[in-house]
Amino acid sequence: MTTPASASALPATERRNPASERLDELDTLDLLQTLNDADAEVSVAVRAALPALAELVDVAVRALERGGRVHYFGAGTSGRLAVLDAAELIPTFNLPPDVFVAHLAGGDDAMHRAIEGSEDSARDGAAEAAQIGDDDVVVGIAASGTTPYVRGALDAARARGAATGLITSNPDIDRRLVDIAVVADTGPEVLTGSTRLKAGTAAKMTLNAFSTAVMVRRGYTWSNLMVSVVATNRKLRERSVRILAEAAGLEPGAAQERLRAAEGDLKAALVSELGGVPLHIARQALADASGIVRRALDSLIPTERSASPN
Repeated sequence: MTTPASASALPATERRNPASERLDELDTLDLLQTLNDADAEVSVAVRAALPALAELVDVAVRALERGGRVHYFGAGTSGRLAVLDAAELIPTFNLPPDVFVAHLAGGDDAMHRAIEGSEDSARDGAAEAAQIGDDDVVVGIAASGTTPYVRGALDAARARGAATGLITSNPDIDRRLVDIAVVADTGPEVLTGSTRLKAGTAAKMTLNAFSTAVMVRRGYTWSNLMVSVVATNRKLRERSVRILAEAAGLEPGAAQERLRAAEGDLKAALVSELGGVPLHIARQALADASGIVRRALDSLIPTERSASPN
């Protein structure tokens, strides 16, 4: 494969991959193995970016403690992954929808069909960032790190005093443009420039890790259990029973009865069981602890713990 001299000026995500130059000649299994071999590179790239991601998590935790919000900005695949991540936090952690806010270039229509030109407007990104406050964190997601919509939002956010981060797969970006650059260097794609592949997978993994770590650090879990889950369907109601049973060492039937007594409030039932207190004391402890189970349990005084739960 010959490489034009100008190719070196391209972001790594846009360059041709020598390992896949005969892609269209491969049989189906070899084609899939080539794609899978490339996928195996992604977790290594994401792991190398974890120190920067840890910084971004800690910044976001402090922002949420101040009453701030986390805003995602992305276009195309990156933006759709951001919308997905923000949406899934709501049922998983019983999170209000305005805590993690995703902004997608082209708006809601771009979730269902490609509106490629929408990513070219830095002005649109800046306009979307008009609601940003200085207690917020703005995270851009862009494989190349150069998407105008994302850059416009990040520039506007910095001007408004917000902390900024960028999740990207381009190691050559100017890292001074944001406070924290999280770079998962996934290199050239198997299909040249198709960043929904390795770069998209890296963005998905990074967003999953970021938002989950923020929620854990904010106390939305107890141990490794989703105690903040909203039981809106049968599967989630059954999961709530299992969580309480596992956490409190109860039989499923007893856990179901405890949840019924707590009117489905998994955290209240859990604090009541683990703390050995009546439900009304468990609820007050949770309210005083901003809904954090471990903090609520730590706050219970011995005389309260000696009471029998309702």
